[in-house]
Amino acid sequence: MKIKKREITVRDLTEGYQDNEEQGVRAFGGKLDVRPPYQREFVYKDKQRNAVIDTLSKSFPLNVMYWSVRDDGDYEIIDGQQRTISICQYVEGDFSLKVFGNKLQRAFYNLQPNEKERILDYKLDIYLCSGTDSERLEWFETINIAGEELTKQELRNAVYSGPWVTDAKKHFSKHDCVAHLLGGDYMRGSYIRQDYLETAIRWINDGDVEGYMLAHQHDVNANELWLYYQQVIAWVKATFTRKPDKEMKGLEWGRLYERYHSESYSAAQLDAEVNQLRRDPAVESKKGIYEYLLSGKTEPQLLAIRLFSDQTKAVAYEQQTTTAEAKGVSNCALCAMGATANKTRIYEPNEMEADHVTAWSKGGNTDLENCEMLCVVHNRAKGNR
Repeated sequence: MKIKKREITVRDLTEGYQDNEEQGVRAFGGKLDVRPPYQREFVYKDKQRNAVIDTLSKSFPLNVMYWSVRDDGDYEIIDGQQRTISICQYVEGDFSLKVFGNKLQRAFYNLQPNEKERILDYKLDIYLCSGTDSERLEWFETINIAGEELTKQELRNAVYSGPWVTDAKKHFSKHDCVAHLLGGDYMRGSYIRQDYLETAIRWINDGDVEGYMLAHQHDVNANELWLYYQQVIAWVKATFTRKPDKEMKGLEWGRLYERYHSESYSAAQLDAEVNQLRRDPAVESKKGIYEYLLSGKTEPQLLAIRLFSDQTKAVAYEQQTTTAEAKGVSNCALCAMGATANKTRIYEPNEMEADHVTAWSKGGNTDLENCEMLCVVHNRAKGNR
């Protein structure tokens, strides 16, 4: 990797700036690719963006930027994309802020001529880096360690860059992208940081993101992935027609779609059962409600049903033991009813377990009135009867 320092002005940087969805973001007379495949979308918040312009107005030094020199003589940003876009957007008049001591916010075109010149004449330190694609990517990873670390998917986009990644990002990671507008209520993470794209690929390829991107790297578009994502979201919305809740966000909808989409469900019944389970204090895992219902209620462990508290078990034990001793029978109801040697045995608390008299799955509550203490053998043999 060869590195050469160069000094340019803001005037030079912003010349020919354009942000076009099809052609990408260009600056420096069209010779600078501001958003190459491995770069994230613009993520600066207003405070960060304004700080860049405030730095220029005060002639304070701005951190150096790194550009890669392409084989055709053009450049692409390795580090400094967020600062570059902030500067270009301000000069374009896209936002305003309090600058040069003004009490009111000023867009660039509202500044005095000398104030404009001060910003346009500001000199930026650029390091031009020449080398192979792998060297540039390695350098990019290295200089970003101290900054906001790239996500794994952002790095994958660099490794498997091509027409497929460009088209996929259009659907899944642009500002207000269609994937977010369509399924944002069911997705977790930041689409800007490529979380939606990564999730969709996991859905369609059973978790193997790299394998899918390798196989489709040179496809002219990402239609297969985009259509699959739409199918999954459409199935979720048709199956659970209720207003999305926080527990629905981030579920493994792709896996659930593959496992259950061929089954028939009553949306009205599902919605009613969801509401009932969400109100049940014994259900500790609200996120498990959806798969529990899709499975035909065959996997109650998904709900992490709340167990009887130690206090409830202690009270139930004392009540049962007092009654059993008065009757001369075992304090395990099932032992007392049997014809075994344990018919009159009084068990210690650590030899017994709490059980629902009426099973929770059949409407029984997890409270003292529905709690009985059974010996370990009988409780574990009883099951869900």
